Amino acid sequence: MYFRILNDEKSGELTYLLADLSSREAVLIDPHGRDLPVLTALLDERDLCLRWVLRTHHHDDIQPAEPGLLARLAAPLIQGQSSAGLAVSDGTVLPFGAERIHVVVTPGHTAACLSFAWRDRFFCGGLLAVTACPHQPRPLAPEALWDSVTRKVFTLPDETLLFAGHEQRARAVSTVFEQRRWHPFFAGQTRDEFLAHMAALSERRVLAPILRNDE
Repeated sequence: MYFRILNDEKSGELTYLLADLSSREAVLIDPHGRDLPVLTALLDERDLCLRWVLRTHHHDDIQPAEPGLLARLAAPLIQGQSSAGLAVSDGTVLPFGAERIHVVVTPGHTAACLSFAWRDRFFCGGLLAVTACPHQPRPLAPEALWDSVTRKVFTLPDETLLFAGHEQRARAVSTVFEQRRWHPFFAGQTRDEFLAHMAALSERRVLAPILRNDE
């Protein structure tokens, strides 16, 4: 197997390349259009055939060129509710070579987020970032986010490796045990406490421009 992490230092966004070297089939998770030359070079370097392009979430409303750019990779696109990608459901299995990736529907950061499980690794995009996404300051669906994290992420084995979609001066990789025990928004919180915290964050962001205008 071949596994590579690409990090954009400016935005903190992360892309993952997985490949079964025996079959030469590869998967990209959360690629970005600006990185097409680098991604193509990595595939060509090892003579890899791209089997799937997987997106845990997207912000195509503010990055409208992304679907067109990613289409140049010439591989089936899997993402949440969008006419640009193939339809999948919870539990869909995506083969590449002798390997299998399992689709897990995990709404919350956006209304249609997906996560991808492979071996002992779980690629969960912006689920655990909560307020650290460079394109979206807070989760769009806090109730769904709580359920996705507590019911689908935190119920995985303690040693499962969690791979984020972006980081800000933080670790890109952690474990379920660590996040369940120490996550600043989920650990030790009840559902109601978490939702109250999210509501308070939203209220502060609404009031901030009003207060600035009154100064």
